[in-house]
Amino acid sequence: MTATEFATVLGDATGPLVSTAEHTLAALSGLGVDNAIVEIDGPEAPIMDGSAAPFVAAIDAVGLRTLDRPRRQIKVLKPVRVAKGDAYGEIRPNPRGFRVEAEIEFEHALIGRQVWAVGVKPETFRREIARARTFGFLRDVTSLWNAGYALGASLENTVVVSDNRILNPEGTRFADEFVRHKVLDAIGDLALAGAPLLGTYRSVRGGHKLNHAVLCALMADASAWTWVEGEMPRPAAAHAEMVSRPVAAFAPDRS
Repeated sequence: MTATEFATVLGDATGPLVSTAEHTLAALSGLGVDNAIVEIDGPEAPIMDGSAAPFVAAIDAVGLRTLDRPRRQIKVLKPVRVAKGDAYGEIRPNPRGFRVEAEIEFEHALIGRQVWAVGVKPETFRREIARARTFGFLRDVTSLWNAGYALGASLENTVVVSDNRILNPEGTRFADEFVRHKVLDAIGDLALAGAPLLGTYRSVRGGHKLNHAVLCALMADASAWTWVEGEMPRPAAAHAEMVSRPVAAFAPDRS
């Protein structure tokens, strides 16, 4: 399954994105869930509020169960890099865990250049990453709608940036929410590896397509990665599966 088939991606590697499925994957990956089956009865996952926070809340409501088995992980053995114009993505070894570094740069006074890096752990994902929302520019809305894209986008699920202000009444959730959402997207996209990664991923002016290209390049090079099994996890560690317990279902978004 390609990233295009799995997620709705609007825009190029440097443009605004409206996306959904990777938020679900990011929530699972960020909370350490590596044993789950995701079933969707519509064309795509609901965008909710444009972040992974509603999915985190749903997972927390269901609860997690630690498995009595060592975690199977993908260990990055050497750097793998993909460049597209002035954008590039690179994944390199990091035996201590999974880390994401992101840098964005937009010719807009409200965004400009933002850089952020984080070691991805359940507590930091909940506190620092999950609530970062997808964003877009008001100047692009008409052309996207005319092309049949972003039809469900609204101020309830997207940070909308005009020429001189943020249109959302509540403003941004973080001063650097834009780059934090890029980190959120990368976590979700790299979850397509199929197992937790031991490595550091760096994205510079990247997006979904570049994230997917780096992951494909890593998987295609058998000398760049290997399977490893971690030690028996402590209860606070996150080798977990979702507990099967009835919870309220989310209704699909209204366009």
